[in-house]
Amino acid sequence: MINVTLKGGVVREYEEGASVLDVAKSLGAGLYKAACLAKVNGEVCDIRTALNSDCEVEILTFDDEEAKKTFWHTCSHILAQAVKRLYPETKLAIGPAVDNGFYYDFDSEISFTPEILEKIEAEMKKIVKEGLFLEKVEMDADEAIALMEEKGEIYKVELIREHADKGEKISFYRQGEFLELCAGPHIPDTSRVKAFKLTSCTGAYWRGDSKNKMLQRIYGTAFTKASDLEAHLLQIEEAKKRDHNKIGRELEIFTTVDYVGQGLPIMLPKGTDIIQTLQRFVEDEERRRGWVRTKTPLMAKSDLYKISGHWDHYKDGMFVLGDEEKDDEVFALRPMTCPFQYQAYLNRARSYRDLPMRLAETSTLFRNEASGEMHGLIRVRQFTISEGHLMCTPDQLEDEFKRCLELCVFMLKTLGLYEDVSYRFSQWDPEDNEKYIGTPEQWDEAQGIMYKILDNLGIDYKIGIGEAAFYGPKLDIQIKNVHGKEDTLITIQIDQMLAEKFGMEYVDKDGTKKNPYIIHRTSIGCYERTLALLIEKYAGAFPLWMAPEQVRIMPIADRHQDAAYAVKKALEDSGIYKVDVDTRSEKLGYKLREAQLEKIPYMLVVGDKEAEEGTVSVRKRGHGDQGSMKVADFVKLANEEIETKVIW
Repeated sequence: MINVTLKGGVVREYEEGASVLDVAKSLGAGLYKAACLAKVNGEVCDIRTALNSDCEVEILTFDDEEAKKTFWHTCSHILAQAVKRLYPETKLAIGPAVDNGFYYDFDSEISFTPEILEKIEAEMKKIVKEGLFLEKVEMDADEAIALMEEKGEIYKVELIREHADKGEKISFYRQGEFLELCAGPHIPDTSRVKAFKLTSCTGAYWRGDSKNKMLQRIYGTAFTKASDLEAHLLQIEEAKKRDHNKIGRELEIFTTVDYVGQGLPIMLPKGTDIIQTLQRFVEDEERRRGWVRTKTPLMAKSDLYKISGHWDHYKDGMFVLGDEEKDDEVFALRPMTCPFQYQAYLNRARSYRDLPMRLAETSTLFRNEASGEMHGLIRVRQFTISEGHLMCTPDQLEDEFKRCLELCVFMLKTLGLYEDVSYRFSQWDPEDNEKYIGTPEQWDEAQGIMYKILDNLGIDYKIGIGEAAFYGPKLDIQIKNVHGKEDTLITIQIDQMLAEKFGMEYVDKDGTKKNPYIIHRTSIGCYERTLALLIEKYAGAFPLWMAPEQVRIMPIADRHQDAAYAVKKALEDSGIYKVDVDTRSEKLGYKLREAQLEKIPYMLVVGDKEAEEGTVSVRKRGHGDQGSMKVADFVKLANEEIETKVIW
């Protein structure tokens, strides 16, 4: 017999060799049916794993994120099996779980149209009904390569060869006649996948590289209950309506042009106006909080990036101008501003009295993103960011970090995005030394400092191993778009390494020279990404203070135009300039409907009565007719809403 310690410290005895699934069954039929994944002594494993000694066991269900990913990963295997049954000549690539479901990449002569997806779904239902067990199979690399070559699975062969030199066993999972290269874990059998839906098919380059073949990627999602699936599908439909790519183009906020280039959006007047409004707001707030501004070049010689380490650790993500083997000088467009702003610190000798030094810049940056990674305004190749670098002494570090976080929270709350974000403490991966600079001792020190700061601030965060910058740990403020894809919106980083590399010093109180700590931070993040999230958050109906057109005035007839322009002048004299007068010879109802479709916050109607009495008939977006109001009273109301940045 063995002792199994369960959740809450409860200890039970089981026969040696009993599986975790047996343990779940002994605890109740509900848990047995819901179990997806196990942790044995903290290690993730299949739910059918045998227990051969005393251990701690945690049984995870679909409600747990890790188990949810396992459930979806099994769904991707069912999808691949269905495709191979229907179209045997198809070659398999990869099929992972993602944030809201799963996908699988296929190389096939068949075009996976909506009608084909329906056939695949029907075959998947058959596989589910068959209740096929998922069994792990291991073999030597040579045997695995030979097997996959025999099957013509060229992508699997490529993946196996990457592990062949390491002497590792290659693992597969078998379900019925289908054998899939996979490390696992998986749910016990296919019958547990009750409710699923294939949602779309798109193109995707093999391994995300545009130099490779374009594959077909089928997306899907699945739940344990049909009602949950139905609710999720409704959410997807709502997400499509709010997609910034759709709304942004419909409202003429931005556009893209093939011959300009992927990841290089064109901001139209409305989009430019919103970004300028945000930029002024950010710069004024940063100034109020003690930040001073710099303006630095958009490019530099490779020498600068070699000092910072970007040349060795980030070169593939940079746009390089010139050939190192042929040219005396090679330049690169800047992917970040830090090494440029350090030159302002290095302009003269510094003492502890100069610190903290807070340098901010509205920076245009360039990053050579892979074609498969770019999406609308979320991920682009040229973008503008509210960037800042702060040099301080060790005893100032915690307070300054807190001030940076307070600035970010203020920005997010003002924009109405704060309730949508989460925090990630991004750390280095000790197993990947080539990705980072510095020693393990330096990383332990920097991460220890950040642990202390975050815990003192009471921040609820997740840990992201391998997500740190190459020079230091960071707090990432994460946010999801309407499709559930998570991206980093804002970062605050602690850096104790680059100051030394650049020779940045200050004379301390005791007369000794020391390297300052550096905090890298953004306050609102990338303006393009923030704009995309705001479009989706408000479905294009922006709060009054940031709307590209705040008020539209509608004279009922030509004789009311002078009164309408007088209202416009009164608004402009008070500082409200985003005002238009609709003088077209259209019926009032048509004008109002069009303004509503364009998400205009306020519509003011001027007729005989309003022209005579110096009033306007006010219609508020989403709230309808607000009645008649004196022009001066409306001007006061609108200015108060803009000043307080109210959201409605």
